[in-house]
Amino acid sequence: MSQHVAFVGLGVMGFPMAGWLSRNGHDVTVFNRTAAKAEQWGERYEGRVASSPSDAVAGADIVFTCVGDDPDLREIVLSAEGVLRAMKKGAVFVDHTTASADLAREIAAAGAERGIACLDAPVSGGQAGAEQGKLTVMVGGDGAAFERAEPVIRSYAHNVRLIGPAGSGQLTKMVNQIAIAGVVQGLAEGLNFAQQAGLDVAAVIDVISKGAAQSWQMENRWHTMVEGRFDFGFAVEWMRKDLRICLDEARRNGAELPVAALVDQFYADVTAMGGRRWDTSSLIARLNRSGHRRA
Repeated sequence: MSQHVAFVGLGVMGFPMAGWLSRNGHDVTVFNRTAAKAEQWGERYEGRVASSPSDAVAGADIVFTCVGDDPDLREIVLSAEGVLRAMKKGAVFVDHTTASADLAREIAAAGAERGIACLDAPVSGGQAGAEQGKLTVMVGGDGAAFERAEPVIRSYAHNVRLIGPAGSGQLTKMVNQIAIAGVVQGLAEGLNFAQQAGLDVAAVIDVISKGAAQSWQMENRWHTMVEGRFDFGFAVEWMRKDLRICLDEARRNGAELPVAALVDQFYADVTAMGGRRWDTSSLIARLNRSGHRRA
């Protein structure tokens, strides 16, 4: 069933996600701080481009946001001009930003005071997943609100699950990023080792990718890692933001994240190499940066 929805934040993820909502027949209104990006969206998809966040969300049944970090999210949602103040009572707010669990809980509490159910719903799958409409969405919040929002979210997602109360979606995304950090570093070390040993890397990957070492990162990134191509995917600066959130949460809950903390420092090295906007698979560049690398 078609819904009146608003989407605030048209970055590399939000732009195609809002596009899938339009393609699936929903009545979509969008807003982006950089107006030119919103106008570009309006030229490509059916929908209305709003002049402000409050204009975008007025009358919407479901409001989606996908912005950068906690400060951006706090301003767009909780400020005097934020979306919660402009949303109608009974609407559902769905946030796809990767942010802190504490802020997700704060937004949920503020929404409850205004009769608005709020879901924290970070995504996994990267830019390619957003463009293909095949994201994974992990959700925290009220079950009834989730039931309303899930069919709409599936416009751009193939895997959507309610994990628990407010904050649970963000905590689950932290688990996701912690796991990815270790996998990418392990793959980078393995590829570098294979190169230094003079092995046929393609043959090695063909064998080990059919066994216990297999991973999404291996299947999708080994070739570009070996070639030193990092101009796509999820940027190092955003992974460092996510790992910062993970490490902050771990300090609160007592979890130990020695590998995640180490990989975060490796990403700091990559940033110092000029790789702030490189894909996260660029960890291998740090290993290859000094000394002679065998072909």
